[in-house]
Amino acid sequence: MPKAGNFYIEDIKLYHSKKSFFTFVHNILNINYYGAMKKIFILLVLTFQLNILAGGKPYLILVSFDAFRWDYMERGLTPNLDKFASEGVNSLSLEPCFPSKTFPNHMSIITGMYPQNHGIIHNTIYNRFTEKTYKMSDSNEVRDPRWYLGEPFWETAERQGITTASYFWPGSEMKLDYRRPTYFLPYDHDCPEDKKIAGIIDWLSLPESQRPHFITVYFHETDDDGHNFGPNSPEINRSIVKLDSIAGLLLSSLSKLPIKDSINVVFLSDHGMTEISKERQINIGKILDGLKAKLFDSGPVMMISPSGSSVDSLYDRLKKNEINYQVYKREEVPANLHFSENPFIAEIVVIADMGWTLVQNNKREYYSDSKGNHGYDNHHLDMNGFFIANGPAFKSNYQTGTIRNIDIYPMLCKIFNIFPKSNIDGKLERIEQILK
Repeated sequence: MPKAGNFYIEDIKLYHSKKSFFTFVHNILNINYYGAMKKIFILLVLTFQLNILAGGKPYLILVSFDAFRWDYMERGLTPNLDKFASEGVNSLSLEPCFPSKTFPNHMSIITGMYPQNHGIIHNTIYNRFTEKTYKMSDSNEVRDPRWYLGEPFWETAERQGITTASYFWPGSEMKLDYRRPTYFLPYDHDCPEDKKIAGIIDWLSLPESQRPHFITVYFHETDDDGHNFGPNSPEINRSIVKLDSIAGLLLSSLSKLPIKDSINVVFLSDHGMTEISKERQINIGKILDGLKAKLFDSGPVMMISPSGSSVDSLYDRLKKNEINYQVYKREEVPANLHFSENPFIAEIVVIADMGWTLVQNNKREYYSDSKGNHGYDNHHLDMNGFFIANGPAFKSNYQTGTIRNIDIYPMLCKIFNIFPKSNIDGKLERIEQILK
C-alpha cells in the first residue's frame, strides 16, 4: 500500500466495485502530497473511476433466428445483416451440438454445456424413473426446473448483480425465481415481431437501476418455413428477407436510444436445415417387427429401449439392416457427438444419414409432409447456423472461422466481467479472439 510521503504507481489498483473504489480514494488521501497536486490527481481518478462505475456493465442483446443456416446470408437477400456483419464480427458458421435440435442447442448456447450435461438432450425427453415426458408443447414440463441441469447465463449474471430479460428462450420460464431472468414472458408462437422489438426498447428505456443489461429474443420464421418448404424454396427466401427486415428494425430502434453506443448485439441460430423427402424414410418399427421395444421420437434421431426383448437382440436386428442410418449402443455413441453420458439417453441410439428420416410403424409421422429437417450429425455443414456480432465489446471488420455454440457462454461472462460456472464444456480461448 502507498506510504506517507511516498507514491508508487504499481501499488494502485482500480477495482470495478464501489467499496474498493472508496477504499482506494481513502488511501490516496493519506498520501502526503502538495495540496494542489493531490486535488488534481484525485479529481482525475474520481472522474476516471466514476466513468467506469457508470458504464461498467455493458449491454448485450442475444438474437436467435431459429434454423437460419450458415449460408443464408450468401443469397443476396440480407442487406441489413450484411452491413452489420461487415462492420463487426462475421464467422464462417456456428457449429451446434448433437442432436442439432432447437431446445438442446438453445440451452447449449446459454449454458456452455453439451446437451448430455445440461439435461435437455432432445426436444422430447422421457424420464424412465418418473415416467414423465418433457415436450416442447407441454408448458408445465418445460417450466419444471428439474429438467435443467445447466446454469443459464441469465442465472449466472443475476447472481452477480446483472439484471437480465428474455423475450422468449428455452428455459427462461422455469418455476424458480432465482433461475429465471428478472423480466420474461411466456412463449407465444404468434407474437408479432415488432411487438418483441418494442418490448426490448421498453426494457432498455427503464430507469438505469431497473434496466436489463442482457436480453434474449427468439424468432421462428426460418425454422417453420424450412420444415414446411425446404431450405432451397421460395418460401424460405421470403422468411430470410423477413428476418433481415426485423434485424433492420431492431438496429434502427436501438440507434435512437441514449445508450446506443454501449449496446452489443449478437445474431445467431441454433442449427441449420437440410432437405428431406418421403422417398428417404426408414421404418424402424418394421425392422424391429416381432421384437418388443419402446421407440422414442422420429426424424434424424431415434432412441430405443427394450420392453421385453434384450438390448442385444434389438441392436443386432438394427445392425443387420444398417442402411442409410447408424446404430449404436448408448455407451458406444462416437465420442465427438458427446451423447452417451446421460441417464435419459436410451440404451440404443439410431442416427439417420443426412437427409434420411427414421419413422415408427404405428402412427402417422409428423415428417411425412415435411420438406426440410435438422437434428443430424452436428459436424455436417448443413446443420451449422450463423453467428455475427457488433458493438463495443467486439472487434470491427473481423472475420473468423467456425465458432462452437458452447463457447458463447464463457464469452458472455468475459464481456460482463463475471465468473462463469466451473463445470461448463465451452472454452473462452476458442472464441476470445473476436473480442477487443
